[in-house]
Amino acid sequence: MPKTFTDMKRHAINGATMGTRWSALFHMPADFDAEPAGAAMAEAVADVDRQMSVWKPGSDLNRLNAAGPGEWIALPAQLLIVLEAGLAIGRASDGAFDIGMGDATTAWGFGPGEANEDLIEAARLARRIPAHQVLELDKAAGAARKHLNMHFDLNGIAKGYGVDRLTEAAREHGIEAGIFSIDGELRALGTQPDGRGWNVAVEMPDLEARAAHSILVLHDAAVATSGDYRHWINVGGHRLSHTMDPRLGMPLRRSPGSATVIADECMGADAWATAMMVLGEVRGVSLAEKHGLSVLFLEHGQPKGAGCGLFAA
Repeated sequence: MPKTFTDMKRHAINGATMGTRWSALFHMPADFDAEPAGAAMAEAVADVDRQMSVWKPGSDLNRLNAAGPGEWIALPAQLLIVLEAGLAIGRASDGAFDIGMGDATTAWGFGPGEANEDLIEAARLARRIPAHQVLELDKAAGAARKHLNMHFDLNGIAKGYGVDRLTEAAREHGIEAGIFSIDGELRALGTQPDGRGWNVAVEMPDLEARAAHSILVLHDAAVATSGDYRHWINVGGHRLSHTMDPRLGMPLRRSPGSATVIADECMGADAWATAMMVLGEVRGVSLAEKHGLSVLFLEHGQPKGAGCGLFAA
């Protein structure tokens, strides 16, 4: 006999990764053993972290960062997937998303170390060249090389990819519906057991408190939000976002409070949300329409339920 709503057991599991938490919520028949699935999901996100972290000295990304120009570096397939996506979105966003900002994020204290004035000045004065003009990938050979000295940072895309890996691990264990997340990046598979979509809150860009601005109802979609209200530094009385301006090698001085993007996969939603913060409302909406993206811009102090708009693909 087919399983009914009352036959299903709710599972909520989570763990530490990438300096935050991953989580998975799903319903399965009462006799389903969630432990192997949970272990597989934990390993999936740990693998992403081992490969793509700038905080782990031995990560594959840091091996690439340490290499000299012209030197081919063997890299795992997952990292090459993320690098390729990062370069593609860099091109498509006219450089608003750029994985080659590792020198700037490190200099301003958004990497493993503290902010450093000498490094800040060096990043500000450096000739900024987009990563998609510097990094060459050979996926068939499993390798990459950079043609100029550049440090890469995948913080704007790796968590989204980690969410996609969470969902893949869940599917490999027979889980076809659920909601999976890392920090503010989230992906919904299927629907809830009663046929409803998954409710996802879009947070107000508020420095002082956490409150929902609006609710999205998702099924088979991913959503990511980038904002300036959770990760920032205070310099001379000015609050500076962790999102870098690729043109200047320094934090954005003017940006929306947040940008939320809906896409088929979380990796793309994550990267495009960062790009939208850099682009701002006017340019961002134009590019979103061009690429068939759904984006919601919010400003600080904006009333609940108000926004620039959710543009459906």
